[in-house]
Amino acid sequence: MKTLPLLVATLAAAVLAGCGKKADHDHAGGPARHEHKAPHDGTPVVLGQEAFHLELVRDAATGTLTAYVLDGEMENFVRVKAPAFEIVATVGAERRPLAFLAVANSATGETVGDTSQFEAQADWLKATANFDATLTALEVKGTAFKAVAFNFPKGNDKD
Repeated sequence: MKTLPLLVATLAAAVLAGCGKKADHDHAGGPARHEHKAPHDGTPVVLGQEAFHLELVRDAATGTLTAYVLDGEMENFVRVKAPAFEIVATVGAERRPLAFLAVANSATGETVGDTSQFEAQADWLKATANFDATLTALEVKGTAFKAVAFNFPKGNDKD
């Protein structure tokens, strides 16, 4: 019976460490994918080597795109100092800048300059559900991310 607590502790440590590394193979023997679940079922955009993520959620009715800044595992919100950032979408041959403004939230205590949520609004988002885009620049926890290309709604996770 003394080995049972040791076995449980070992298994728990293995499970907790598991998401920190990419598996070499999936259960079928092919290359494994390292995936995370977006908390709002939005589009995940990887920043850096999975240091952080943006999750983009489109509301077609209002033409709003909400961006949430999340940690590398997409489990925790990460507050940033930026009052705004820009994503430039390409729709057809036309470049369409989207200004994401910081959203204050009294329920969480988030304020402009200390928030994880941003919103952009454009009427063309009401009818456009698929486009290529580039995050021009965003600093998260002292790291600057520039020219991050992705597709909406696919994201940019190539693994």
